[in-house]
Amino acid sequence: MDKAKEALRQKQSQAPIIQLKGVTKRFGAVTAVDHIDLDIYPGELFCLLGGSGSGKSTLLRMLSGFETPSEGQIIIDGVDMAGVEPYERPVNMMFQSYALFPHMTVFDNVAYGLRRMKFSKAEVHAQVAELLHMVQLDDYAKRKPHQLSGGQRQRVALARALARRPKLLLLDEPLGALDKKLREETQFELVKIQEQSGVTFVVVTHDQEEAMTLADRIGVMDRGRIVQIGEPRDIYEYPGSRFVADFIGSVNLFDCSIGEEGEDFTILDSEDLKGSIRVGHGISGAPGSDVSYAIRPEKIALNRDSENADNEFSGIIEDVAYMGNWSLYRVRLDCGCILKVSQANLKRQDQTNLTWDDRVFASWSDTAGVVLPS
Repeated sequence: MDKAKEALRQKQSQAPIIQLKGVTKRFGAVTAVDHIDLDIYPGELFCLLGGSGSGKSTLLRMLSGFETPSEGQIIIDGVDMAGVEPYERPVNMMFQSYALFPHMTVFDNVAYGLRRMKFSKAEVHAQVAELLHMVQLDDYAKRKPHQLSGGQRQRVALARALARRPKLLLLDEPLGALDKKLREETQFELVKIQEQSGVTFVVVTHDQEEAMTLADRIGVMDRGRIVQIGEPRDIYEYPGSRFVADFIGSVNLFDCSIGEEGEDFTILDSEDLKGSIRVGHGISGAPGSDVSYAIRPEKIALNRDSENADNEFSGIIEDVAYMGNWSLYRVRLDCGCILKVSQANLKRQDQTNLTWDDRVFASWSDTAGVVLPS
């Protein structure tokens, strides 16, 4: 077991800090959150991932106390939150806009909550200094927000949110205001700060890469429900449905039916591919049952000549997108469907030199794909 999995197992050995039991939220005839059961553990960084309207932000607002559940129970640190006002909860919330006070220095922004809680001057100075050191802004204490970069303002907001020592920090699209490069850099900083503080983080995001980078576990949301919970690798490699496979990363999806079954393989008949797919493991389901087959673009090899592989289909390269560290090919197979294939650009000069209109053979192993409910 790797270190990340072991750390998660240790967190899950404790009693959950958050328990959601049948939590539902309706706005008139619209059900925004639909009977969610969820446990989140102390010290965990949990991401709620979903598209617009999936219910993730509504769920976060119910945790914070800004919305009241229509049904169900929210328990934080063993206490039922029914009737508990937002300011009385052991929770703080950090918004995408950061909401820093523009007229205050970085120091005063971070100190604001501590002063309202009547901490002594010495305590305020000690805690603010500790927090600014944690977010690597020791030398920026006297600056105003407009004198900071977007990433620095994000870290000030994070330090201010942590100042009250909440047991739970809720973050709504915390990196959404940053450009792509800065967002990627800040993701790792956010993970490091969360580990140092020991505070449980619940992050709402629509960005799959962000969730994969940040999270101990991800809850994928669709139409008010959590459709799958798991560690990032499991969510990506073993999606539980067509929706999750299609939502997380890029994927090729084919409608199939279960055909011949052997001792250590199953043949899927694919109308899309006008052929069969060999799967190197048993599948639960009667012959003839409808299933879906998912194969990630990076699991597919692309060659000019046939490799005589178990799963191999020929076609013509219709489009090429050079992305720097990798290239994406759209291959129109002889059956007429499009297959997405990605290949790492490991050398400066591409030896294969595959390009538009080339005839190629796309192949993958019998363990590379995933069989899903139809």
